[in-house]
Amino acid sequence: MQDWLEVIVRTIVSVVVLFVLTRLLGKRQISQLSFFEYITGITIGSLTAYISLDLKSDWYLGLISLVVWSLASLGIEFLQMKSKKARDLIDSTGRILIKDGKVLEDNLKKERLTNEDLLEQLRKRSTFKVAEVEFAIMEPNGEVNVLLKKEFQPITPSHLGIKVSPETEPQASILDGQIMDEALASAGYNRKWLNTELEKIGVSLDNVFLGQVDTYGELYVDLYDDKIIVPEPQQRAVLMADLKKCQADLELFSLSVDNTEAKQMYGLCSEQLEQVIANVKPLLTT
Repeated sequence: MQDWLEVIVRTIVSVVVLFVLTRLLGKRQISQLSFFEYITGITIGSLTAYISLDLKSDWYLGLISLVVWSLASLGIEFLQMKSKKARDLIDSTGRILIKDGKVLEDNLKKERLTNEDLLEQLRKRSTFKVAEVEFAIMEPNGEVNVLLKKEFQPITPSHLGIKVSPETEPQASILDGQIMDEALASAGYNRKWLNTELEKIGVSLDNVFLGQVDTYGELYVDLYDDKIIVPEPQQRAVLMADLKKCQADLELFSLSVDNTEAKQMYGLCSEQLEQVIANVKPLLTT
């Protein structure tokens, strides 16, 4: 076999074997690497190149070494799942960098981090002031996670004592100008509804690159023609306005009628609707 043809065959075989072994090792090999997995990744890459190009050596020896390294990595991962001590030894443990708002300089030195490195890691978490940080820890994979002080944390509905309903994931109802019927049905709508929504915003289906329907039934579209400005969905704003109008009408009725019983009824309904508006306002104004 000619050299160039042998290189092609070896490369194809190496790619197939490497793909199978990578799938066997799992997604962690491409996301969160421990020290051993980092070494394994480099070694497997080197072995694959060796199998492809070293024509003077037997290619099957490289495959054996590749399989052994992969099985060793798989065994280490299995050991990590079964034993915390093994996890701590192989992956190491997280190290606290900031505690109670104070930077722990000794721990920074142990992780070979400078104060500038720490500031860079905080900025990656959208934190620009050390004074705002209550707690920060460097995880075994090298990422720094941050807990802000109470006064600097974003306000959520739970902080305000407001209960909100679960929000489902947006459904991609249009892809490349084609309607995705399954996704549309999952959102609880059909083609007739979708075409009506497109007519409201004056957009043709074939010009839609991406269309999503959210929990509230609002349709977001991205067009092929970026010069066309698509109006923002107004369903929630319209619903909020309708509720306020109904509440105002009830209050007006309670003031204009002479019948005492009817006046009390309209007044009570107005108060109840006002409470409903206060409860749904966070959902309809975001």
